[in-house]
Amino acid sequence: MSGFGLYVHWPFCTAKCPYCDFNSHVRSSIDEDGWLEAVLRELAYVAELQSDDRPILQTIFFGGGTPSLMSGRAVGRVIDEAARLWRSANDLEITMEANPASADAARFADYAKAGVGRLSLGVQALNDADLKFLGRLHNVGEAKAALALAQRTFPRVSFDLIYARPNQSVTAWREELAEALSFGTEHLSLYQLTIEPGTPFAALHRQGALRIPEDDLGAAFYEATQDVAAAGGLPAYEVSNHARPGCESRHNLLYWRYGSYAGVGAGAHGRLDLGGKRFATVCERLPERWREKVMSDGHGFIEMSEIEPRDAAREHLMMNMRLNEGLDLGAYYARWGLAPPPQRIAALVEARLVRHEHDRLSATPQGMLLLNRVIAELTL
Repeated sequence: MSGFGLYVHWPFCTAKCPYCDFNSHVRSSIDEDGWLEAVLRELAYVAELQSDDRPILQTIFFGGGTPSLMSGRAVGRVIDEAARLWRSANDLEITMEANPASADAARFADYAKAGVGRLSLGVQALNDADLKFLGRLHNVGEAKAALALAQRTFPRVSFDLIYARPNQSVTAWREELAEALSFGTEHLSLYQLTIEPGTPFAALHRQGALRIPEDDLGAAFYEATQDVAAAGGLPAYEVSNHARPGCESRHNLLYWRYGSYAGVGAGAHGRLDLGGKRFATVCERLPERWREKVMSDGHGFIEMSEIEPRDAAREHLMMNMRLNEGLDLGAYYARWGLAPPPQRIAALVEARLVRHEHDRLSATPQGMLLLNRVIAELTL
C-alpha cells in the first residue's frame, strides 16, 4: 500500500492548447468563492466516506486546467480544510501545477505561504516557434523568468517539456534537453507528443496537415531522452518522469504504486479503498454542472463503482510496470492472491523485455519501448 493523497482539479484555463485533452475550460469570469465552497464540501464528503478509519494524508496535488490562476487564499483554504479532515504526514508533499503566463512573485509567494512546497511548471518547449505551435501563451523569456522565480520561491521545482514535435530533429532535442538540465531543477517531466482524440491537433492530423514521427524515429527520441537525462543526473523513474534520486514526485508515485487517492473537482478521477474494497470515482466534467451537483448532493460524483479484485490487480500491474522499480511480485500476490504466469515471465525475460530479479519484475529499456506489449503479456 502506498498511502493516501488528494488530487484537487481546477478546470479553468486562459486558453485551450490544441494538443490538450484534459478537462479544461475557458471562461470569461470565474466565481472563485463559489468554486472553493464546492471543493470544500466535496472534501468533507470524501472524508465522511472514509468514516473513522481515515488514512494519513501524504500528498496534495493541485492540477488542471491552470491551478496557478487560483488565489493564494483559495489554495490555503483547501490545504487547511484537508489538514482538518485528515491527519497529515510529517513530510506532507503539496504540489501545484503552474503556467509561466500566470506566474508572478506575489502569487508564488502566496502559494508558498499557504503551504505549497513543490511547483510543477508547464514550460513545454524552449523555442518561441514551437511554443506558438503548441498554443502556449508564454515565450521562452517568460518561461525562463518564471522558472527562476519558482526556484527562488519553492524548495522543490519541476517542469514539463514536450518532444518529438513536427520538424524537430533528435539532435535538436538533445540540445534542448541539455539546456533544460542546465537550469538545475530536481525533476523533469518529458512527454512525447501524441495525438489525442477530439483535440484540434487530431483534426489537423486527420487532414494530413500535422505529422508526428513514425515509430522508429519516436523510439530514437525516447532513447535520446533517457541518455541525456540520465547523464545529467536525472534518470527516469517512470516512462516520462525523471528525477534526482530521492526527488521523485511522491504524489505521482502514489498513482503508479497503486495507492489510494481522492479526486476532487470537475472531471477528477479517484481510487478509494473503503471497507476492504476498491472503488473508482469520477466527477461530473462540466464545471457548472459539477458545482450544482455538489451543492445539492454534497459531491460531484457521477460514478462510484467497486472495482472487482481481478480488474484492480490488472490496474495495479499496469501502473507498476510504468516504473523503473517495476512490480514487487511478493507484495502483489499478498494483496491480490494473483501472479503473472511464470511461463510468460520467462518468455519476456528471454526476449530481453523484462528483468526478473529478487522477486521483482521490471521492464528493460527495450521493454519500455514496447510497454503495452509487455503489460498485455503479463496481464491475467
